[in-house]
Order: sequence, then structure tokens, then C-alpha cells
Amino acid sequence: MSATSSPPSWSLVIHGGSGRMARARMAAEADAGYGAGLAAALAAGETILVAGGSAVDAVETAVRVLEDDPQFNAGRGAVFTAEGHNELDAAIMDGATRAAGAVAGVTRTKNPVSLARAVMAHSPHVLLARDGADVFSIEQGLEQVDPGYFRTEERWQALQAMKAAAARGEAIFDKTLKYGTVGAVARDVRGHLAAATSTGGLTGKRWGRIGDSPLIGAGTYADDRSVAVSATGSGEDFIRVGAAFEIGARV
Repeated sequence: MSATSSPPSWSLVIHGGSGRMARARMAAEADAGYGAGLAAALAAGETILVAGGSAVDAVETAVRVLEDDPQFNAGRGAVFTAEGHNELDAAIMDGATRAAGAVAGVTRTKNPVSLARAVMAHSPHVLLARDGADVFSIEQGLEQVDPGYFRTEERWQALQAMKAAAARGEAIFDKTLKYGTVGAVARDVRGHLAAATSTGGLTGKRWGRIGDSPLIGAGTYADDRSVAVSATGSGEDFIRVGAAFEIGARV
């Protein structure tokens, strides 16, 4: 876009997680890799919006790219539970209708955000969890993968480090540490908003823990009358205050 051209009639914002990570601890290659992954997601979503596509299509497409990138804590590259499994959460919301879909604890769907959209579009429910969500995914014909697809050595070693810290009696959950949850919010050329979020949750999570990402009004929310929100950070805190809805209510 030239300096004199009009601003686009659409908007797209993405994130790959928040938290504290000192630059000194990040190799230049990793820093560049994160940037490239985010740029690819932004470009994919932008392609939809430039062509006049919907905000819902744009956020799903952008988040799918991030789910496929093992650098982020969503889809492939998700963190491990205390038991050594990957349990994935995702949500999507259409601000025009306030229709929403979400899944929690899924284990075989390659792109959980697309499963969340299928819940929104093809079920009478908003949130499906665990075995039921996995069964619904198969019925919808979504791509299934072996659970080993989600594993990366970096995430596995992070779990081992957490277990070692716990054995030493150290605190294992630090709210200021890096979170790799991914998300996107968009406004299309018709002025409609949408939001989508996807995550593997917290390293070492236990007892079927579900964070804010798949909870509409906590980690994901969209309403054409106000805002579109995809949250990343301390999920328990966002759930307690209904963070995403609260932001919309204050606008």
C-alpha cells in the first residue's frame, strides 16, 4: 500500500502468545522463526479479507496456520499435560450473529479451530469436550492425526523440567512466563467481527484442566456492537473475571 492510498476497509490482528521471555534467552533463529510464522498467518488471513471474505473465514485460516507451526503452543507443538499427553482447546465466534463454537481436550484433530467452527456451524451446542469432541470431529470428516503428530522435543523437555522443579519443591506455574496460545481477530469489509483462539494450555496441567481459550466470554469473544477479543495469558484469571466479555462491555 502506498503512503497516499486509502486505509483498508478490513482489519486483522493475530497473536502467538504473551508473557515474559528475555531476548537474551532467544536464539536469533528462533526469533526469526516466530516472526516468519506470524507473518505467514497474517498473510493467509489477509488474503481472505482482501478478496472480500468473511471475518470468520479469516480468523479460522490465520489460526490454522499457527496450529500447523510447531513453534507455537497450539496444534502441532502444543504443551504436554502432567501425564505426557497433548490436550487441545479452541474456540471461534462470529460477531455478526454471536454464534460460537468451542472444543476442549481434543487429542486427534489436526486443526482444533476448524473443529470449533464445525461445532458452531453443525451442532446445536457451543462447547464439546474430550471423547465427545473427538467423535464429533470424525463424524464431520475433519483431518485426524496420530497423537504423536503434536509432539515436539522442546515441549517434552519443558515437561521434564517442570517435573524436576516440582520434585525440588519449587513453584511450577509462573504467570509471567511465555505463553504460546495463538489467536486472531478480524473485521471484514461488511464491518462484521470475528475472533478465534487455539491452545495446548499449560505445561503440566492436570485433572482435565480447561483454560480460558475455549470459554466464550473468558478467552474468546466477538460482537459487532463492540469488539473481538482473543486472549492469551493467565487463563484462570481470565475465567474468574470473564475478561473477554468484560472488555466488550466496557467499549
